[in-house]
Amino acid sequence: MVQLESAPARSYAGLVGDGHGQADRRPPLVLLHGLTFDRRLWQPALAELVAVDPGRRSLALDLPGHGDSSDSPSYGLATVVALVHSAVAEAGLDAPVVVGHSASASIASLYAAQYPTRGVITVEGAVRVGGFATMLRSLEPVLRSPGFGGAWSRIAARAFRLDEVSPEVRGAVEADSKPRQDVVLGYWQDLFEQSPEELEAWIITGAAAIRAAGMPYVAILGADPSAEDLDWFRSNLPEARTEVWPRSGHFPQLAHPRRFAELLARSGTWSAVARPGSTAAAAAR
Repeated sequence: MVQLESAPARSYAGLVGDGHGQADRRPPLVLLHGLTFDRRLWQPALAELVAVDPGRRSLALDLPGHGDSSDSPSYGLATVVALVHSAVAEAGLDAPVVVGHSASASIASLYAAQYPTRGVITVEGAVRVGGFATMLRSLEPVLRSPGFGGAWSRIAARAFRLDEVSPEVRGAVEADSKPRQDVVLGYWQDLFEQSPEELEAWIITGAAAIRAAGMPYVAILGADPSAEDLDWFRSNLPEARTEVWPRSGHFPQLAHPRRFAELLARSGTWSAVARPGSTAAAAAR
């Protein structure tokens, strides 16, 4: 697997990140890893990006409680979105393309619903979270107990689908994933505290802001979406493009780093700055 040449990491408003490239007319990229991972998850694709889109400015961040970033008093979605925006602002990135993997697909989408953004790319993100939230609530007692590790392993095995990827990708995932009980439960705080109906309404409101702003939205999946997911996209983000990359499990960006880099490169033409309306942005918060 191709590795990106190391660059000095910096702290941006408390979040540690690797920045590459120089500012130009192409929109900068902000890349957000999934729960239990860190910014290293993007290295293979960013290494390929050097060849297919030289000099493109990018910032891969460690989310609060992950990698080299400090812990946070709260990992609620609204808090994390605000922290990411503070990091983007301190890095001097103007209206980026925001890329989110897994749980960070929601962070990327809600960021775009609130702040100037030139587009969103999600990787294996869920658009209907009610069922997952219901399942988590049924497991909440064991997740908050010493049995957390076993429960997490069962959830991860189902979600990660490592039987679909190469041994190299499987090894990278297993080496990078570091589940901490307090952090995982913190990021699932909204799923525990809000009803499935409230969660769905929150996501739909954010999607409405993205739709109204007319920004590009691409969803990369490792398996065919359900009929219900397709209906959700048609109803809430009808202009979104979905792509299925088979045999890539939960990690298309690792299974196909060159293809993912080419996707990132194509976002360099997303030039119109989408500024979500204040009403929709407030509702998304």
